[in-house]
Amino acid sequence: MDDLSLVFSALADPTRRAILARLIQGEATVAELAKPFSISLPAVSRHLKLLEEAGLLKQRIVAQTRPCRVEGEPLKRVAAYVEMFRPFWEDRFDNLSGYLEQLKALDQEHE
Repeated sequence: MDDLSLVFSALADPTRRAILARLIQGEATVAELAKPFSISLPAVSRHLKLLEEAGLLKQRIVAQTRPCRVEGEPLKRVAAYVEMFRPFWEDRFDNLSGYLEQLKALDQEHE
């Protein structure tokens, strides 16, 4: 699987997205990351492993803890990929805006 596919696959899960959202606020240990979830610590560790394989986070060992932090480069690649579609969506929104203006004009004619 290519790098971008790994990132999208990791981001597909809401728990992993919530973990990343928490890590944007700053580094956290596995135990801290597990607190808001009603899943086991090993399940959280599996989520972290997938995020790490996708390059979205790094873990380091400090005594008995494993602080995690977000890695931004994969998110930057996702943003660049999604940005390619901006002209398409802007064109669609412009078409919709034009259509709504036509409807509004017709409505005003019938008043």
